[in-house]
Amino acid sequence: MNLKNKKVLVTGGSAGIGKALIAELISKGVHDFAVMGRSKEKLEDLSSEFKNANFILVQGDVAQLSDIVKLVETVEKKWGSVDVLINNAGVISTGELGRISDEDIVNQININLTGLILLTKKALPLLRKSEEAGIMNISSGLGYIAKPFYSVYAATKAGVRHFSEAMRRELIFDNIHVMTVFPTATDTPMMITSKIENMDSAEWVAQKSIEGLINKEINVILGGEQRLKDIDTNFNHPLEMDEKAKELYESYREKTEHHRAM
Repeated sequence: MNLKNKKVLVTGGSAGIGKALIAELISKGVHDFAVMGRSKEKLEDLSSEFKNANFILVQGDVAQLSDIVKLVETVEKKWGSVDVLINNAGVISTGELGRISDEDIVNQININLTGLILLTKKALPLLRKSEEAGIMNISSGLGYIAKPFYSVYAATKAGVRHFSEAMRRELIFDNIHVMTVFPTATDTPMMITSKIENMDSAEWVAQKSIEGLINKEINVILGGEQRLKDIDTNFNHPLEMDEKAKELYESYREKTEHHRAM
């Protein structure tokens, strides 16, 4: 895929992986971005940080259908079409299921999965107007391998994986490439309250993600050969992964005890 002069719509683009994706896309010749984020201040900072880019900035929450409609209507009015949709917005709240608040459970599902699906639905007519379009959905390594104390988050990210797969096949006769990115733990504001060390940088994740988009890969799975082996084990020998979870149970509990970014 040639990204030069593409028009890109990205959620959660004012920080973390989303912001790093914007920087990487600019290096590939993209100048026009529509960005949705919840923080007005962080959105406005994009214009000053990336002076050579043109921004449509929409303050909103992908958990709110009215905000999704507002975003798509704004983009349609100003651009008329979209070339690339990046569903990046996400939140996390971990720990024992019984201790995760009902509100955090609902919001994780609404932001990580329901909003992603609804935005994709609303943006499809604009993507179909592009000569060469793409959809990039940001999942997680936990979308392949669920770990204890990540029950709700892992469920949403597995949902993203299957939604991407279904849409790739549903759009097989359209000129719309659908891909999914599966980062491991990434050093972003979302991970501040975790106790995980040796995380990937957002810039590296963005670089690999955009390489995958250019090459029209369907899955960008980060974490190296060991992650691929673990995925194979998880699918073919799940009880082996159960034993590994048992061995690391207290470590998982400690790392997730206060991890919340909502």
